[in-house]
Amino acid sequence: MPTTTAAQQREKAKREYDAFMANCPSRRLLDRISDKWVSLVLAALGGDGPHPGTDQVGEERTMRYSELSRRLAGVSQKMLTQTLRALERDGLLTRTVTPTVPVTVTYELTDLGRSLYHVMRLIKVWAETHMDEVLANREEYDARGA
Repeated sequence: MPTTTAAQQREKAKREYDAFMANCPSRRLLDRISDKWVSLVLAALGGDGPHPGTDQVGEERTMRYSELSRRLAGVSQKMLTQTLRALERDGLLTRTVTPTVPVTVTYELTDLGRSLYHVMRLIKVWAETHMDEVLANREEYDARGA
């Protein structure tokens, strides 16, 4: 029985990831990253939009929970907490606790998170750019009674 190196095993595993297969673990990852709160957390930490209370735009940032909560209008405390924990578990962001009074907790993207942010940012920009067209298409479709 031939032995394989660790690099060969990793390469084999990569080839076996196929999101079209029902049992592929990449499906769970796709499910995670397609969540609207995930993409908005990535966008906020990646620097989309102005920093809260400033006019600075486009710089990656470290944010506290309360800043994220204010930035993501409509997110519940439970959903934001779940989203941040899931992103930390997947290695997309880091949570840093600073022993102050009260304790300071901040979040920032990891290298892996930054690589995903760049992809997700394009999708966010596409959605914002084409929203008028999508709304017009929905109106037309609904008017046809389809």
